Amino acid sequence: MAKLTVRADNSSLCYFPHYGNHKVSIFNSSLRPQRLNLLAQKHILKFRVSCSITERQKEEAAEKQRIVKGLKVNGELGKNGGLISTTGDELGAGYGDKEDGFEWSWPPWKNLPQRYKLIGTTSLAFVICNMDKVNLSVAIIPMSHQFGWNSSVAGLVQSSFFWGYALSQLPGGWLSKIFGGSRVLEVGVLVWSLATMLVPYLAGFMPALIFSRILVGIGEGVSPSAATDLIARTIPLEERSRAVSFVFGGLSFGSVIGLLLAPPLIQNYGWESVFYLFGFLGIAWFSGFQLVKEDQPWSFTEPMSWPPSFSRNKLLGSSLGELGTSLKDVPWKAFFRSKAVWAMIYTHFCGSWGHYTCLSWLPTYFSEELNLNLTEAAWVSVGPPLASILVTSIASQFADSLISKGVDTSLVRKICQTIAFLSPAACMILSSLDFGLPPWEVVTILTGGLALSSFALSGLYCTHQDISPEYASILLGITNTVGAVPGIVGVALTGYLLDSTHSWSISLFAPSIFFYLTGTIVWLTFASSKPQSFSEGD
Repeated sequence: MAKLTVRADNSSLCYFPHYGNHKVSIFNSSLRPQRLNLLAQKHILKFRVSCSITERQKEEAAEKQRIVKGLKVNGELGKNGGLISTTGDELGAGYGDKEDGFEWSWPPWKNLPQRYKLIGTTSLAFVICNMDKVNLSVAIIPMSHQFGWNSSVAGLVQSSFFWGYALSQLPGGWLSKIFGGSRVLEVGVLVWSLATMLVPYLAGFMPALIFSRILVGIGEGVSPSAATDLIARTIPLEERSRAVSFVFGGLSFGSVIGLLLAPPLIQNYGWESVFYLFGFLGIAWFSGFQLVKEDQPWSFTEPMSWPPSFSRNKLLGSSLGELGTSLKDVPWKAFFRSKAVWAMIYTHFCGSWGHYTCLSWLPTYFSEELNLNLTEAAWVSVGPPLASILVTSIASQFADSLISKGVDTSLVRKICQTIAFLSPAACMILSSLDFGLPPWEVVTILTGGLALSSFALSGLYCTHQDISPEYASILLGITNTVGAVPGIVGVALTGYLLDSTHSWSISLFAPSIFFYLTGTIVWLTFASSKPQSFSEGD
């Protein structure tokens, strides 16, 4: 809170006592520039205004200074004494002296703490990320008709995304560790957005089209590690569950927006419009993110101290050889000697199997097994990601509340991840058994189970930052690389089993149930959020 200390140069002015014997008056200021009207006086008065800023946290000092940036009131009583203006002076005791002046700022969120702006823009990037991921799943139908693609070719085009996604996980984690998550994220968004806009031009030439989708996968593949690094650097432990849930919850919101916007856009403007519009949104985000980064120097968003070998200023000017040396400095052996890391790897694989297979095959299941028409199947497919948005907010509040009350972090992560796995497993068991349930009850059960799997954002996805904020992005790169395999293998295997057995219970639900249950056992047995140094000597 700013304190205005008013002192008169003329002894004729009376004073007001303040907390003791100081002959000054203290007014609470709302930090708005004001001109004070008093009755005309014969005496010439001069006032000095000093601002005292109380730092609540070190990281908010810069924001406080911008809010009071130069509270400055200059002047004198007019010749006839009417208006009082004051001469600005110094910042209050204990914080140095500085003369400033207040300025209104725009946009309204400019004065938000920098970490909130970074988290907000990162979540928006993830919204656009999944919009560009699901657009092809809708556009592939008219594209197949136009270019005469069969199901095998269409499947090849869609799976090519996961090739790039899997290949970019570890490089994305390493680059985020070296250059910082915000830098890698903005490059990733720009790459996948440009590649998305190129799809209409390359659709007639299959190798080029596949390459463009690989680029989309590469751009989106580095983003989770970049976001994890950014969160680890900027967000304290007691806010981390909410930050992770808010950022990665953007994926669910992006799926909903993409699935809702794509059909009317294709119907009215052609399938090309989806790629143009969604790609343009990514480029617009890239431009806006530059403004957010410029609001605050990097040191504000990097509160942790990092080893000298990973100094940002040094590495930015390093040669490729030095960057290769820094890659060797990563304690890879220590990672793979850790039981907690292996638990994260297997758990990530299990969660991805259920997620990717359901994302790809549920619309077909709704249409063929439950006899819903295409319109109904499309709307029903929006249900799980839409419900996940609500569940994500509940899960993050639940986890952070337990941690703030002193509950062990490892226990909180285990509880959340167990809910994330057992809920969809139970719902899939109910759906696969022949209880004679009507279609909409089956849809409701599956939607609820898949929505509850979002508890993983407060479980597995927080553990990387918990055990090692320094290597969080690399750890997520490792687990996400393995987690991308079901997108390549699981989706194809589901189709093969469906052709062989003609049973949705065996082809879609049984493998997912198996991985959910075994993943829960491994997680409860070996997972830990205890910080680890990962030094090679451990």
